[in-house]
Amino acid sequence: MRLIYLAPLAWSSFAQRPHMFVRWFHEKYKCPVLWVNPYPTRFPSLGDFKRIAQSPDDCATEVPDWLEIILPKSLPIEPLAGSQLINALLWRPLLKRMQEFSAGEKTIIAIGKPSELALQSLLALPDCISFYDAMDDYPQFYQGLSRSAFIRREQQVVQKVSVMAVSSSGLKAKWKKTRADLQLIRNALMPDLFLPLSSRPQKNNPLVFGYLGTIAQWFDWDWIVCLAKLFPEVSVRLVGPCYISVPESLPSNIQILPACDHSLAIETMKQFDVGLIPFKKNQLTASVDPIKFYEYRALGIPVVATNFGEMLEHQAHAGTFLSESELDISKVVQAALAHVDSAEARENFISENTWAKRFNALSFE
Repeated sequence: MRLIYLAPLAWSSFAQRPHMFVRWFHEKYKCPVLWVNPYPTRFPSLGDFKRIAQSPDDCATEVPDWLEIILPKSLPIEPLAGSQLINALLWRPLLKRMQEFSAGEKTIIAIGKPSELALQSLLALPDCISFYDAMDDYPQFYQGLSRSAFIRREQQVVQKVSVMAVSSSGLKAKWKKTRADLQLIRNALMPDLFLPLSSRPQKNNPLVFGYLGTIAQWFDWDWIVCLAKLFPEVSVRLVGPCYISVPESLPSNIQILPACDHSLAIETMKQFDVGLIPFKKNQLTASVDPIKFYEYRALGIPVVATNFGEMLEHQAHAGTFLSESELDISKVVQAALAHVDSAEARENFISENTWAKRFNALSFE
């Protein structure tokens, strides 16, 4: 068994679901993996240059000896009609390498994000099992011609692949009529980062309400500002890269801190008295299952989130509190502060929400 993975992000990025899937696959099948880094699938924007400038070097992920990484050559013209004919000339060496890598071996070609390269790979490797792991409602990140072109590509991928999984109930609802056989594989956590259990520290003085993750168009600044004003004695820490404008005259108790690697991120979260997930409620976030939810809860941190996406499913879990609007923030936060997890509850949560358990449910038949 072998795996070719057309990734939605670079291997050197902060470890996320794609990295977890590839590591799980390698450990399960003891096989080599060919990881294909992404290339531009839309027209570039000014925000892309800001994103590159803010990408921290210390989030790089070690490359194991069983992994081969390839960066496709391409021109940033994919939304244009006929662009695949131009980029196909640049992709010939890559497609040849894929064919060599899979020759004589049972191979799965996994697609983390639809693209013209993904479609051409499916044509070049017709005997491989193909798998699409839909992790986001990707068209919502695009605009204009780029969005229209991406919608067409994604529809083609969904119709061509042998197996399809989705990461949230929202994505399941979106695709279930097209693919009745799709599998719901939610996000999860790495148990090694949380076991053995560390005791929860005494509450900070002042209290710390924290968010760890990317700050982008889905981030609800109005909600955060309202929270900070309602609890002026609390330190509100926002940790991660920021790709949108920060409101002027933020309350003085809001701190914006830079991104960090995964191990430091866990240590940072351990200092939170409440874990925040303040996302806007819109079509983009309707399909989001935030990994930070699992990490907060594994650490025994109560979660306060806005009522978006998969959080509506997670509110049934103990220690999870959803805010409907700015009007109920104070009541929701007070309920979260009163919550305490037992060690047994934390251990059970961790064991039930591992990446291995999630991906072991996948069937490639």
